[in-house]
Amino acid sequence: MEKLDFKKVDKAFYTGKAGVWDILDVPAWSFIMVDGQGNPNGHSYARALAALYPVAYAIKFASKAVGNDYVVPPLEALWWAENPDAFTQNRRDEWQWTVMLRVPETVSRDTFERGQGAPAAKLEKKKQDVTAVSELRLATLSEGRCLQTLHIGPYTDEAPVLANLHDRVMPDLGVTFHGPHHEIYLSDPRRTDPQKLKTLLRQPVQPSTTG
Repeated sequence: MEKLDFKKVDKAFYTGKAGVWDILDVPAWSFIMVDGQGNPNGHSYARALAALYPVAYAIKFASKAVGNDYVVPPLEALWWAENPDAFTQNRRDEWQWTVMLRVPETVSRDTFERGQGAPAAKLEKKKQDVTAVSELRLATLSEGRCLQTLHIGPYTDEAPVLANLHDRVMPDLGVTFHGPHHEIYLSDPRRTDPQKLKTLLRQPVQPSTTG
């Protein structure tokens, strides 16, 4: 049986063109999530990823065992702050985030909890901290109408793209924010030149209120 690959079956939501903001209606999907705050180069973000991936793969292998194999998709993250200028001005300590990996709708809460259990048991055996694993949750994300573009280059170069979105693109379309900024990381930063990193930038929107 062929593996389920979200990037193929939902291709329109995992592609984009630099400099073009596409309008998408994004369905509700299931994710493994964990929340945090602060600079993504800091300890909290690394700790979150260290918990997220082992659980994601434990769930994948459990799904494979019952005939529902799938490809673990690209990492995604939601980003927000009390003031959106924190992103356009790169004030990273103000950022709040949720890192997440999509899972098939067939993944039940029981499967998720068993997926948590395997990595937690390994950490406990090594007398290491298991709290990050316990902070993970299985949740549905429903974004609806979104604007999405492809950014090529370092993450730190996203600020002008987002400033253009906030100050020109969204006002011209008569829309405003309707949820956190969303990024999908199509490249592995450990193996990719920063100038060639590909990241999808997505912003849920809603009609602006008028007078």
